[in-house]
Amino acid sequence: MLRVGVIGVGHLGSIHARLWRANPNVELVGVYDAQHEIAQQKAQDIGTQAFATMEECIAACDALTIAVPTVLHHSVAMACLHAGKHCLIEKPITEKYEEALELIREADARGCIIQVGHVERFNPAFVAAQQYDVHPLFIEAHRLSQFRPRATDVSVIHDLMIHDIDIALWLVKSPARHIEANGVAVITDTPDIANARIEFENGAVANLTASRLSATAMRKMRIFQRDAYLSLDFSKPSVEVYRLLDENEDRHSAVPAMMLGQIEAGLKNRNI
Repeated sequence: MLRVGVIGVGHLGSIHARLWRANPNVELVGVYDAQHEIAQQKAQDIGTQAFATMEECIAACDALTIAVPTVLHHSVAMACLHAGKHCLIEKPITEKYEEALELIREADARGCIIQVGHVERFNPAFVAAQQYDVHPLFIEAHRLSQFRPRATDVSVIHDLMIHDIDIALWLVKSPARHIEANGVAVITDTPDIANARIEFENGAVANLTASRLSATAMRKMRIFQRDAYLSLDFSKPSVEVYRLLDENEDRHSAVPAMMLGQIEAGLKNRNI
């Protein structure tokens, strides 16, 4: 049975620890946090042990969740990799691009697995949308959140927009050709509101907006492509798909569908 541990048991680390503890396929060996009193309390709450040092935690495990502040991701993950341990690293993988490359090279050299916590890839709305043939021409995303002091060690791009950047790259599958971006630091030292327009080499465009100063939370993405339009709400979660069908195509082949109308222009009729 895989022996796992959690380094950093703040808000997200505590969730990881609780879920590991409930997973019948692994053994949660224990947790570590620089604030030992917090680690002891979290360990007591979920029924595991708190290690006195990070080195002890790493040595006792086969794989570790790393949920420390982003600026420490590189050093903590490198310590785990040097010990030959697999890593589940909370997003973003590191503070700097070069640090991420170093971790990937080290993981490859050690035969270790790195997984980054891009949980929206596994959101039911996104999973459901992928049963359709998704080839985006234009993506528009809004990820808005109320202010939470715990995430201020990085910009809103690393904190929130990174989910939509990851999904856009996952769907478009083409290198970025040109990026235009603007951000405003309102109450922290890094951008709290940002917008980015990413043009890809295959012609697709993604327009992404993120804010951590919104009164109302929102996690929505719209995907436009030839003959189809998908609207995803990651928070519900739900997906709506509008697409063109040939007149004789079975509209119930994938999921229950509602006819919205018929286009009678062109060489043949098509249904929406």
